[in-house]
Amino acid sequence: MASIVAVILFAAAVQAFPSLSTRQSITALATSQIDQFTPYTYYASAGYCTNTQTLAWDCGTNCDANPGFKPVASGGNGDSVQYWFVGYDPNLDTVIVSHQGTNPSEILPLVTDADFFLTTLDSTLFPGISSDIEVHNGFQDAQTSTATDVLAAVESAMSTYGTTSVTMVGHSLGAAITLLDSVYLPLWLPAGTTFTTIGYGLPRVGNQAFADYVDANLHLTHINNEEDPIPICPGMFLGFVHPAGEVHIQDSGEWASCPGQDNPSTQCIVGDVPEIWDGDESDHDGPYNGVEMGC
Repeated sequence: MASIVAVILFAAAVQAFPSLSTRQSITALATSQIDQFTPYTYYASAGYCTNTQTLAWDCGTNCDANPGFKPVASGGNGDSVQYWFVGYDPNLDTVIVSHQGTNPSEILPLVTDADFFLTTLDSTLFPGISSDIEVHNGFQDAQTSTATDVLAAVESAMSTYGTTSVTMVGHSLGAAITLLDSVYLPLWLPAGTTFTTIGYGLPRVGNQAFADYVDANLHLTHINNEEDPIPICPGMFLGFVHPAGEVHIQDSGEWASCPGQDNPSTQCIVGDVPEIWDGDESDHDGPYNGVEMGC
């Protein structure tokens, strides 16, 4: 677990690919760093599997990739409530929380239609959070629908397996729910708990105050694949801002660590996909170092 945190905090430390320039302090991840994400990528992909499959940890390749995983709870129906699961990975010594994503044709309306808006966080679930912080109402509704069940499952897993580490993963809509979980869970879990968040194809979730809060309080990596259009939505002109922590997979297969919020370099998603029509929906599901999202 310590090694993946090191990757998240210091992904710029190693130059792996000479062809990737260091303009704007953008640097390449070494192959060994990229490979350290792979167990978490499979956990994010397993979020698409049914709650029955993940509770039995019998979901084909996604489950086989992490054979020692100990499931604790699962839920959702894959329709009105996204699937989710919680369990413990003894090799990584961390509780895993994963949320189901969705395909581009289903998430694009959520992030491009005019009927969504920024709203404050529920003060019951997020006590003490500033009212300046606003998030996408649809993403908040999705997170709210599973929040207390996920918290109870994480508390149970931490108690059962004696760990103080929690890692939250997700792809697409699942990444958005996971990012909100990453703000929610630390408010309720014991001091001394360490948290790591890894999202794939993450859309923008909140406003500037939200992005600043994430940067100040979370350890987030959000990985974008090639010309995936989902991460540039909803638009910045609507008041949405990405937190720092982007890693952008280049067409060459190189992984670029892009510092700052919404880095405009063409080596990062905002510069590479300036408008939604410049994107390619087929890039949304991957591959992420050989892993395609889905069950």
